[in-house]
Amino acid sequence: MRLTRNLSWFNKILFFFNIVLTIVTFLAYVLPFLAPKLFPLLSVLTLVLPLFLILNALFFIYWLLQLKKQIILSGLVLLAGITFINKFYKFSSLDIEKTENDFVVMSYNVRLLNLFKWIDSDSVPYRILEFINEKNPDILCIQEYSETAGIDLKVYPHKYVYVQGDKIKTSQAIFSKFPIINEGNIVFPNSNNNAIFADIKKGKDIIRVYNIHLQSIKISPDVTEISENIDGINQEKSQMVLKRISAAFTKQQQQAEIIKEHKKECEYPIIICGDMNNSAFSYVYRSIKGNLHDTFEEAGKGFGKTYNFKYYPARIDYIFADSNMKVKSFESFPEFQNSDHFPIMTRLSIE
Repeated sequence: MRLTRNLSWFNKILFFFNIVLTIVTFLAYVLPFLAPKLFPLLSVLTLVLPLFLILNALFFIYWLLQLKKQIILSGLVLLAGITFINKFYKFSSLDIEKTENDFVVMSYNVRLLNLFKWIDSDSVPYRILEFINEKNPDILCIQEYSETAGIDLKVYPHKYVYVQGDKIKTSQAIFSKFPIINEGNIVFPNSNNNAIFADIKKGKDIIRVYNIHLQSIKISPDVTEISENIDGINQEKSQMVLKRISAAFTKQQQQAEIIKEHKKECEYPIIICGDMNNSAFSYVYRSIKGNLHDTFEEAGKGFGKTYNFKYYPARIDYIFADSNMKVKSFESFPEFQNSDHFPIMTRLSIE
């Protein structure tokens, strides 16, 4: 090959891995457009696409320092993935001046308000309540809510709480300072997860707010299941983890399509909040977002980390806003560690 003729043996080996990485990265670029049920195991690649982008950037820098034309390969990969980079990391934020028509939306998976003492503290529910009161959002969507924790959100005169489960009662909840004129629950087949919605009247406008919680992939935040098996010591267990993730992705696809069809029938501007248990590079994300704004992409900064996943800034919680709305600011709060998820918040206005 002409491309490798003047390379040392070390560089030839590196370039071989560069080519393999390029193929895998382009495959990961295509996967968000393909239903996970078609390629359930391959869909796992979307979880590690940011790692592929980082490795391609390192190859780009390496070939640049050596003034080698192999830089073209990594350059093309990074150029083709520019939109994916923006979903992973934002270099600048947006904070437009407040007006009286603005309203603030918060989404937070509170993990049953520490009902089973995952965090060794009795004060977790009250710290969460204090945080919510301090940030004072106008609309609050909570996943894995528990009324038995006894926190009092008196600041919200309007709410819709949907409870499910036999032994363990878990809830989806929408709290609002504005009147709720309609509400409902969306059932996901063969799943303990679900979605709810509320039509909220803000002044002369009516907004539909969805609060969703999609199928979990059941990977522990400290990644022990992956780290213990990644070196091949327990290949059987590794395969089980991959199969479980791919099965969860297939279920998420079904749930995403149910939400997609439901929102098609809505005549109001839409906001979707919730825990999708999947990355911004997935088919599920693309399917649910549609032509809505990803408020992090519009106004966020940094990684926008929303899940306490060790070694990796996972963003699996989202607030999507209607294209008729202006996203004026976005915040995530990774320092507020009172659940396995972190709260996210956006300020919007209706154009």
